[in-house]
Amino acid sequence: MQIHFTERETELLRIVAKCAQSMGIQAFAIGGFVRDKLLQRECKDIDIVCTGSGIELAHQVAAGIQPHPHVAYFKNFGTAQIKLDDIEIEFVGARKESYRRDSRKPIVEDGTLEDDQQRRDFTINALAIQLNEAEFGQVTDPFNGLEDLKNGIIRTPLDPHITFDDDPLRMLRAVRFASQLNFRIEDKTYKAIEPLASRLKIISQERITDELNKIILSPVPSVGFRLLFNTTLLHQFFPEMVKLHGVSMVENYGHKDNFYHTLKVLDNLSENTDNLWLRWAAILHDIAKPATQRFEEGHGWTFHGHEVVGARWTPKIFARFKLPLDEKMKFVQKMVALHLRPISLTKDNITDSAIRRLLFDAGEDLESLLLLCEADITSKNEQKVERYKANLKLVQQKIKEVEERDHIRNWQPPIDGELIMKTFNIRPSREVGIIKEAIKDAILDGIIPNDYDAAYRLMLEKGKILNLKTE
Repeated sequence: MQIHFTERETELLRIVAKCAQSMGIQAFAIGGFVRDKLLQRECKDIDIVCTGSGIELAHQVAAGIQPHPHVAYFKNFGTAQIKLDDIEIEFVGARKESYRRDSRKPIVEDGTLEDDQQRRDFTINALAIQLNEAEFGQVTDPFNGLEDLKNGIIRTPLDPHITFDDDPLRMLRAVRFASQLNFRIEDKTYKAIEPLASRLKIISQERITDELNKIILSPVPSVGFRLLFNTTLLHQFFPEMVKLHGVSMVENYGHKDNFYHTLKVLDNLSENTDNLWLRWAAILHDIAKPATQRFEEGHGWTFHGHEVVGARWTPKIFARFKLPLDEKMKFVQKMVALHLRPISLTKDNITDSAIRRLLFDAGEDLESLLLLCEADITSKNEQKVERYKANLKLVQQKIKEVEERDHIRNWQPPIDGELIMKTFNIRPSREVGIIKEAIKDAILDGIIPNDYDAAYRLMLEKGKILNLKTE
């Protein structure tokens, strides 16, 4: 396996090599940078380990770069960082680690390169490249990581029980790399995960969520989620998703397994978008089905209102996962709440009124909603899938026609609350909301045209009914 550095990488690595030589120490590129270069993947981070002070080496390297970049260093950890426009370089002295049972924070001592490689999570991340002049570019591979990289295998350098027990986050990282790289977790390493899955409780939620988001952004996210489920890692931090698994049977009536359906929707969606938040919407779109599941005699299983309950759960799930509670969460909540709407329109005669309401409710997120709806069409019956997709295309065509004519998307009614209060000389009140809603509904239902004069007349009529007097 050949390593091809870019011109910029070569320039920076040569500066590191020159500084290390002047300090009388050895320096190596190590970890993810080496792995990704060998896999010919883009990499914006270079990790440097040296047989001396990483902080001192970082300052020497910064002095050799024009213009001199700032060095951020963390004395307690013995690490330093240089951020350039196009790349980030991390420095650390070679070290060995030991762990306490109640923490993933290691007790650190100075060590050799071999010690440093042993503390790495996987063989493919323990590869090091010599930077000193005489052996520049030479790979140091004590754990057969090159072979594992070639064969697509995730394996721990030491006994996996020790590796995972020391730092349980490594179990999630094993799943993440398997999902990102489409690698296989070696049997002994895989079998060590389930008995230690409960050790995740010592890991912060932020760390867990960071790994989970990387799994969600994998090319085929279901690879990671199947591993998370089968090793019971998912059970430790996402019980709502675990509850989707399984099929209930009554009187020969069953329903699809909502866990595997969700994974299929997520994979379908991932073929068309790498938007993390839309992928989260795929994960949560049916999350409330177990809570709303009911059996109706002679009809079978129903999940009435699961989209409403799921939307209500979304902020709580985001808060627990330490995900942002801003517009990103609101977007996911909106997608969950609306995910049935476009498909439900295909089951009835599609009215302009229903389309206008969908356009108003979805607003600028309509394309995202339609992507989610198309991904949500899953069945082993290919004819059924094609029929649903054809119906969805009819809805999309109708949406286009109504939008071109009525311009409802991102539309605000021509009469606002301020004008209503001024006209009737009233304060903010229930009556203001009633009038606003009446105008909105009348326009969306096509009762009045979407213009100021018609809306103003309706405002006066509704005010009269509510016994409001104009100035």
